[in-house]
Amino acid sequence: MTMEFTIKSGNPEKQRCACLILGVFENKRLSAAARAVDESSGKFLGNILRKGDLNGKIGDTLMLHNVPGTVADRVLLVGCGRERDLNEAGYRKIITRTIEVVRNTGAADAVSFIPDLNIKGRDVYWKIKQAVESSHSVLYEFNEFKSSKKKQSKSLKKLTLSVPTRKDLPAGELAIRHGEAVAHGVEYCRSLGDRPGNACTPRYLAEQAQQLGRKYKALKVKVLDEVAMEELGMGSLLSVAQGSEEPPRLICMEYTGGRKTDKPVVLIGKGITFDTGGISIKPAQQLDEMKYDMCGAASVLGTMRAVLEMELPMNLVGVIAAAENMPSGSATKPGDIFTSLSGQTIEVLNTDAEGRLVLCDALTYSERFEPDIVIDIATLTGACVVALGKHASGLLSNHNPLARDLLNAGETSGDRAWQLPLWEEYDKALNSPFADMANIGGRDAGTITAACFLSRFAKKLRWAHLDIAGTAWNTGNNKGATGRPVPLLTQYLLDRNGEGN
Repeated sequence: MTMEFTIKSGNPEKQRCACLILGVFENKRLSAAARAVDESSGKFLGNILRKGDLNGKIGDTLMLHNVPGTVADRVLLVGCGRERDLNEAGYRKIITRTIEVVRNTGAADAVSFIPDLNIKGRDVYWKIKQAVESSHSVLYEFNEFKSSKKKQSKSLKKLTLSVPTRKDLPAGELAIRHGEAVAHGVEYCRSLGDRPGNACTPRYLAEQAQQLGRKYKALKVKVLDEVAMEELGMGSLLSVAQGSEEPPRLICMEYTGGRKTDKPVVLIGKGITFDTGGISIKPAQQLDEMKYDMCGAASVLGTMRAVLEMELPMNLVGVIAAAENMPSGSATKPGDIFTSLSGQTIEVLNTDAEGRLVLCDALTYSERFEPDIVIDIATLTGACVVALGKHASGLLSNHNPLARDLLNAGETSGDRAWQLPLWEEYDKALNSPFADMANIGGRDAGTITAACFLSRFAKKLRWAHLDIAGTAWNTGNNKGATGRPVPLLTQYLLDRNGEGN
């Protein structure tokens, strides 16, 4: 569903719309906009609240019709919790709840005064951008493979977001433009992740990149097939794909939005379009969710799309290492040894630790772009889910300033990461008696030893690794791709370019 976003500054009681959205705090405290409507309505809102129909807790709502002193068809009161405790997460919950409620009414348009609420340390730009992104998230649907596509009979088509004064309009308009671009990138990432493995193959990901290249003239796309990778010496990446009938692809996207002399940021995505574990086969439970093992690749495509839409003045390269990990007579066996593009040899002790095997060759390949920064994104380790759950992505880096910038971008975007150590003591677990290294380091500290493996291929780079195994998709009744870490990555790039806040 598409929705138009606009910015406006004005009095709430004078907004002619299908639904006017106002905030109410706990203890029946009206927000400034709600107080203005209360005055114009002859204390109508205050009288309603005194009857106890709304207590003001975050997420509580009350829909009113024909409110005196207004020209809106409806007034939606939404609980905002304790005024002094309202934070970024609470604000996003309020936005999400208002869209969920209004979309199920007959209202085709709405005017929201929620962005007028005070969030400590956050300005108009941040509040509007977050409102746009959160609204898009509610409206996302993936029904491409359903024979009967459910049509939304009632749809919210236009949302006007209020800013306090006319001088805030330019910041609000920029926030809408950026928020829409990020939301489109997130939706693109989610739709790729939600596609089944038989429809989203390495070749399909390459086609998606090529489509982006045709749409945006500033993007140059190059796709390497298995013959080209073999000629280069990508033995590690190819070892993962050799058990599958689906051929692998190395996808390279180059966006030149800055000066030719500017060193690019390189984003590398793990694109395992289905992961059985190979010969070290996974258990059957929730094996269908291994279609999400390409969400790192999807996040690179989503971030690239957002940057192209925003036309950021920078150079950005996206590299995707795409393959399918299957068991067969030709599949890699535990104990096999391969030579990576870097020349380092790897003993494969566990074929289910395949993400690092495709990423290491992509890291070496990225050196040819003489990058300023390299960030790889991967659904890499179950150990990261054990350590951090579904809330934070794991972050490891050989460059502390880069790590700090990514952590800050996570806090701003709400797509947070948590840094883990990358110490020499952990690296010793990868020692092999037969090759330069093993591809696993044992049971302990699995997320860290996986990053230690990658760090051996990033010695020439200012590099960070994002393990999104816990954050890339939801399980259970709410199963589906989340689009993370597109918000974190785009915020990092916005901050890097001094855009927005």
